[in-house]
Amino acid sequence: MKLKYSNLLKYVEKIFVGYKLSKKHAAISAKYLVDADFSGVNTHGLARVSMYCMRLKKKLIKAKPKIKIKKISSNVFHLDADNSIGMVAADMATDLLIQNTKKNGIVLVGVKNSGHYGMSGLFAEKAAKAGLMVWCYTNAPPFIPPHGTIKPLFGTNPICFACPTHIKGKPFVLDMSTSSTNRGKLQYALKVGKQLEPGMAFDKDGNPTIDPVKALTGGMIAPMATYKGSGLAWMIDIISGVMTGANHAGRVKDPYNDLTGPQNVGHMFIGFKADLFLGKNYNKRIKENISIIKKLPKKQGVENVFYPGENKKNIKDTNMKTGVVVDPKILEELHKTAKDVGLNIKI
Repeated sequence: MKLKYSNLLKYVEKIFVGYKLSKKHAAISAKYLVDADFSGVNTHGLARVSMYCMRLKKKLIKAKPKIKIKKISSNVFHLDADNSIGMVAADMATDLLIQNTKKNGIVLVGVKNSGHYGMSGLFAEKAAKAGLMVWCYTNAPPFIPPHGTIKPLFGTNPICFACPTHIKGKPFVLDMSTSSTNRGKLQYALKVGKQLEPGMAFDKDGNPTIDPVKALTGGMIAPMATYKGSGLAWMIDIISGVMTGANHAGRVKDPYNDLTGPQNVGHMFIGFKADLFLGKNYNKRIKENISIIKKLPKKQGVENVFYPGENKKNIKDTNMKTGVVVDPKILEELHKTAKDVGLNIKI
């Protein structure tokens, strides 16, 4: 059975309110998670709701945070998220970026004391739709061994870049982990009872494994492109962790398994007006850039060349009309999460 967007949104909002989030913060958090599923990224959506709620219940995420914004200059801001749920902190940082970039051309927003914020590309997409060229960075719990070592230390630290295309409301959005795959795929496989694809992960001794339990219990994922991916993960740990005052160098806490304290994840958002140098001529040039690449000779069996973010938007547009299928085990987990705080609700 396919579930409608509005129904899922209301359902997840009610669950978050049941865990003491304000209606505003519940709505923000639910939207980013449901949007992930509707964009075809079920590893960063509904499958994560129970984790956030578990941390809210144990007061490792503050349901009523006192988020502080320090204005360093007219275009530099430092946000202390006060251990808020990650989507709220990142959404606030994105709004700061959009509002101030329109005034000042280029803006930097650093965030500390945050948590896992879901899918980076959704924040970047929001900024790109407002006319920004944007970079979003976040660090994460240890899962990548630095090149030449056998100990997981860096997170899967994603690189995310977006810019307006002025093509049917579909910005260019590149959102990728610096590892060979993202950790969410392992966690999702564990929840729904599936094995991993060969070569995706390693156990605690560095041996390849298709068992998500072994991979997630002291195991690791290889960095993409060996030392290059390791170097990029390290760079993002410096930008997101060292520079902002957040945890870094392997100290970001695992949201599922480490209940010793808040995660203290760091984020960094960098944005500038896409038409800063060229004005309206930017629109013409970005369309030309994409058109040239789409018209290149294609491999056999390839009908269309998609720019990053285009196909996810196509998937979302289709799903908004038809609804999405949610794995029964994820739905069961959502029902249990609601029931755990006395909510007698189902979708």
